[in-house]
This record gives sequence, structure tokens and C-alpha cells, in this order.
Amino acid sequence: MTKNFLGIIGHERIISYFRNAIAMDKVSHAYILNGPDKSGKMMLAEAFAAALQCEEAKTDPCGNCRSCRQAEGRNQPDIIYVTHEKPNTLSVEDIRTQVNEDIYLKPYSSRYKVYIIDEAEKMNVQAQNALLKTMEEPPAYAVLLLLTDNADGFLPTVLSRCVRLDLKAVADEAIRRFLTEQKQIPGDQADICTAFAQGNVGKAVSLSASEDFNRIKSDALELLKRIKDIDLNEMTQAVRHITEYKLEINDYFDLMRIWYRDILLYKATADVNRLVFQEEIYHIKKAASQSSYAGIEEILKALDKAKRRMRANVNFELLMDLLLMTMKEN
Repeated sequence: MTKNFLGIIGHERIISYFRNAIAMDKVSHAYILNGPDKSGKMMLAEAFAAALQCEEAKTDPCGNCRSCRQAEGRNQPDIIYVTHEKPNTLSVEDIRTQVNEDIYLKPYSSRYKVYIIDEAEKMNVQAQNALLKTMEEPPAYAVLLLLTDNADGFLPTVLSRCVRLDLKAVADEAIRRFLTEQKQIPGDQADICTAFAQGNVGKAVSLSASEDFNRIKSDALELLKRIKDIDLNEMTQAVRHITEYKLEINDYFDLMRIWYRDILLYKATADVNRLVFQEEIYHIKKAASQSSYAGIEEILKALDKAKRRMRANVNFELLMDLLLMTMKEN
């Protein structure tokens, strides 16, 4: 896929900002692109980097010049991708060897030297301080792009030297249209993936192509449809089955949230057309008649609490036992 702004769904505000910076020759030395995983940070960074280096010197990469073709293959010598060997840490050594010791060598063939630092939140304090030294007196041609899902974790001194750009959720209709028209995803599946992605285009695309997601969805719905009727032994077995999905458990929680959101919506409006799981209308109608507004709200709160507890490494089976019991009782 060509690395340009035209192929990016949403994020118009950030794209406009980058285009204006290039047009007015007011490119900053350091940017933070802050947003969830798969939200489009790398696409924005690569399109901006390609535009900066394009030989046509326009606000969008032309896609045809030598620099753009090199950027396409990730072998443009003046667009540097900073990597790290340790999975959970961007070390001071990574920053020193790949940025600090390299940045004062003039660009090989371009106007700028662009460093793309993905998962920049993994920089420890020492690495951030090392990068800070470069930020304080950068060469005129240097541009640092820090991609992160947690900009608030950076040192205040790092934040103060960067232009921070927060990625906003993309409109559901834009995501759905992209899935159906560009990816040829059937309408009902596109609806579910769109609702589930919560404004994240990359996540919607990933889910639409995932066999695991369809299996998790099927299992979750079977459990939710019978939650009021199953006994303690069945609940225990259900918990053990859910543990198979531990790596995707937040996806499981989100599926449950959409299910109860549908029940709440139907209870309040009786409008089938606004439901995500329209094909399950019989079971949604039944659940709506058996549940109170307060009970559904209690379940939604329990789901939010379960997600927070998962991040705090609370015992998984105990957490699921409590959650399923709340669902059964409400």
C-alpha cells in the first residue's frame, strides 16, 4: 500500500496539521503520535516521513520519485526505524546507538533525517533522558516521531519538547463503509467489527479477518444467551473454557458489553435496527423482559471493573466467577 495521506481513514485533523507544517516550512523537530494499538499511528508517521522526503517537494508524497519508492519498501536511507531487541524495553543503548550516535551524520540523500520510534512508551527513564539530550540541541534536518499508546508516561521534559498529536476515534460510518466497500466484508459482519473496534480502523480490519474472533464471538453469545439458566457446575466449566482466550480476554469483555448494550437499547426503544446483534433479536428481547434497567447497568459496571482488575493481575478464575455471578443475578 502506498504510504500517503489519501489512503488513511479518518484523522483529518492530524493530516491537515502535517500538510500545513510542510507547506509553511514549519516542521518541528519532535512529534508524539498518541493513540491505541492499530489506530493508525504508523500509517500517519510513514506518510508524513515520505512527504518530507519526496523529491517533488509537495505536501503529499508523489509515490513516483526515487525517495517515495524507497519509502514504500522501507529502505529510504534517511527514514530510520528505531528498533529494540528486548520485547518490553527500549533501552538507553537502543537510543544511543540508533539515534544519538547517528543523528549528527548529515542526511544521505534528502532534506530531512526522520526517526520513527514505535512503541516509544517502552523507553525507560534513562532512554528518555538520553533522547532528551538530542532534543535539546537537534540538528536542523532532524525530525523525531514518537509513536505511543501512553504519552502521559513520558517525562515532562520530553513532553515539553514535542508537538503532541492525539489520535481520535474514527466515525463508525467511515469504518463500516471502508470494510464493506474496500475490504468486501458482508454488512452484518462489518456492523459487529465496527461496533467492536470503537473507532479504531486497524482493529476493525484485524477483527474482520480473524477466525479466532468469530470463534470467540460464537462462544460468548452461546454463554450469554443461557446465563440465567445455567447452574454452578456449568458456570465453572464456562470459566475454564474462557481461560483459553486469556490473551484476548478484553475482546471477550467487549463482546459482552455490546451484548448488554443491545439489551439496554432494545429495552429502552424496542428498535431492532439499532442493535449490533440483530440476528439474536429473540434472545435479546427475552433478556430485556427479564432484566431491569438497574440490573443491566450493574452488569456493565461489573464488566468495566473486570477489565481494570485484569490490568492489575487479579486472579483470573475468581474474577470470571464474580462477573458471571453478577450477570446471572441481574
